[in-house]
Amino acid sequence: METTPLRIGIVGYGMIGKVHAMAHKVLPWYAPGLARFGQITHVATGHRESALKAARQLGCEFATCDFRNITENPNIDIVHICTPNGEHVEPLISALEHNKHIYCDKPMCATLAEANRVRDLLLKKDANGKPLYTGTSQMTFHLRFFSAIMKAKQLLAEKQLGRILQYRVAYLHSSSSSPFSPWKWKHSSTGGASRDLASHLLDLIDALLGLPDYVLAEGITAWPRRVGANLTPLESLHADDPETWQPVESEDAVTILTRHCPKDAPRFFGVIEATKLATGHEDDMFLEINGHKGTLRFSLMNSHYLEFFGPEGKWQVSVSDDNPPEETPGVWRSLACGGRYSMPHSDFPSPKSQTGWIRAHIASLANFMHNVNEGLPGSPDLFQGYRVQSALDAVERSFRQASPTFIKVG
Repeated sequence: METTPLRIGIVGYGMIGKVHAMAHKVLPWYAPGLARFGQITHVATGHRESALKAARQLGCEFATCDFRNITENPNIDIVHICTPNGEHVEPLISALEHNKHIYCDKPMCATLAEANRVRDLLLKKDANGKPLYTGTSQMTFHLRFFSAIMKAKQLLAEKQLGRILQYRVAYLHSSSSSPFSPWKWKHSSTGGASRDLASHLLDLIDALLGLPDYVLAEGITAWPRRVGANLTPLESLHADDPETWQPVESEDAVTILTRHCPKDAPRFFGVIEATKLATGHEDDMFLEINGHKGTLRFSLMNSHYLEFFGPEGKWQVSVSDDNPPEETPGVWRSLACGGRYSMPHSDFPSPKSQTGWIRAHIASLANFMHNVNEGLPGSPDLFQGYRVQSALDAVERSFRQASPTFIKVG
């Protein structure tokens, strides 16, 4: 059996690039059953100094400012795309053209036009009608990989909630709530709450209930311009020079009303909220799905558990002087999901250990590496990235209209 490590190149080494790298470093502890692990040998950043610093931290061989030294390198097996949204498409296309295994952070691209270029490459065939791209690809939609979300998917597949009636899901950050928060690339035209946060939620809803058929969205930008990153809040109060301010070109929050029209069931609707204006929230994600038999509820701040109100509970009889006996099915229960994963994941450190954000990233990477080793398609793959991108495009077209209206997805 081949045991030589798969050689990995990371394109982009900001916060999310470090998360991807850390997950590779600890993966042998969490998924010891994998046939082969990865070794990070190359890293690319926008500046020579940051590339060298990243290489020192990673202990890897090669630092570069040109992603092609990774994506076109015959010695590289796996490419991680961890750049800002607006810089995904070129390294992604280059990696596809050179048939690399690809692990791409969300969203797949900044625009649907860019995503169309990626989709066209994925669909391209040779003279014999076989796909030119034969690698494994996966999007880093890590919310799917919380064990509680996996349990929710199981309960939904078993029809434990009965007919789906409605849902609500929210991703709550506060990083843009202050007018003195400095301008970052996420305030550019390729940033925004929809790409940064709603992309996760759209994928999550797709995984559990299917992608919405129609969306109606409203977005808001709280502050039309922000001070440069180098100014302190006190200095920004006196920043009269226009050059010290930069325009905010993306939304700080978006609320999406969704409509689902399944072929084999009555239609239902939901509300998706992605905001960086939720003062007091750091990284909270809340999900609730209501069916006629029960409800599922999940919070990222309490991610060890899945809350379930279902029909298996005891029947409770309520009697009053004014009303006849009323029976309500079920009771609320907290299902301890913890780190209970099937292969290729392990029970390290323990299924009872508190589940966290990093753990879901590690589980996501383990899924990708397993599929690479077995020669299997990725899941969620770049085609799923395209599905989410098409939904994001509909969201953005909706809230940019003078009078927001429902837009068909796809």
